[in-house]
Amino acid sequence: MSDPDRPRRWPAYLMAALFLGYAAGKAAFAAQARLGFPGGPPVSAAETAGYFLDAATAQWLAAATGVLGACVAVATVTPAGRRAPRALMLLVLAGMGLAVAGGGGIMVVDGFVGIGVGWRWYHGVLGAAAIVLSLEMIRSYVKATRRVPA
Repeated sequence: MSDPDRPRRWPAYLMAALFLGYAAGKAAFAAQARLGFPGGPPVSAAETAGYFLDAATAQWLAAATGVLGACVAVATVTPAGRRAPRALMLLVLAGMGLAVAGGGGIMVVDGFVGIGVGWRWYHGVLGAAAIVLSLEMIRSYVKATRRVPA
């Protein structure tokens, strides 16, 4: 039987896997100097031309954020990561949670309601899962690092 007070590690590892998948997809498109994501809605040439960064640069930066996100996710459950100042880690996790909620939220709304981006219903399901997983990872970190009264 599992201990209900014991923090869970699987959300962090699954979140890290999602971030690494995101990074790999962005790297694949960076190598082709294309905006977008494999399996996602196509980005027109006009949108690419009007983007504020070169497509390859933008995608390599996005790939780097995916790797960084995976590192932060794993840090929430490793001894080395747990030694990081809690306030700093919570600030980073809050920023990461907002980014996941923003991206996942767009996928959910466009996938189920349609706002013109081109995400499908299954992308919406993935976006919702990423949001819930991110929240569970943050909740587990908070629970694991809370101060126990003496």
